[in-house]
Amino acid sequence: MTDLALSTDADQLAASSGELALEHDAEAVLIEQAKEDPLAFGVLYERYVDRIYSYIYYRTGNQQDAEDLTARTFFKALDHIGRFNNRGVPFSAWLYRIAHNLVANWHRDRSRRRELVLEDQSHLSHSSGNPEHFAEASEAREALMSAIRQLPDDRQQLILLKFSDALPNAQIGVIMGRSEGAIKSLYHRTLLALREDLQQRGFI
Repeated sequence: MTDLALSTDADQLAASSGELALEHDAEAVLIEQAKEDPLAFGVLYERYVDRIYSYIYYRTGNQQDAEDLTARTFFKALDHIGRFNNRGVPFSAWLYRIAHNLVANWHRDRSRRRELVLEDQSHLSHSSGNPEHFAEASEAREALMSAIRQLPDDRQQLILLKFSDALPNAQIGVIMGRSEGAIKSLYHRTLLALREDLQQRGFI
């Protein structure tokens, strides 16, 4: 790689880092405004409501309960935003943590085993492609879902946070109350367990 290419890569990385820093600073200002102005909180709500709803829906598998718990998450966040301290903990991770606690209580109240529901048929097209290929893909998808459901609750949650919103290990650690290193190790073990299960089912 030439010195010019290295310089270009470095410039792009610096620009990307600068954009992330500006976005973080802008959100920090918005959070401070939201502590005094509910309208500012509304901007934060619009920014994160879809992701929080998806997380809760996947953890409950029930649209009505997911809508209710999402609303409760943001009511709780609005009620406690004055206590939010923007020091190393992203606002999104704080929201996920609130949602996680509400979902945990939801399951505990109903004495139900948590189940991760990842199927979203809206992403599948029934009108195009080879029907045989579609059937094979659906079968493989069902095998993956079945394998995920066999995982312990903490590993189900990790897979969800990793793939529903592509959160980094550090943020997942904040949400799950574990260190970044522990999350990385758990993720590695979880992927190995899934691979072994799918191999036994003949899909790998």
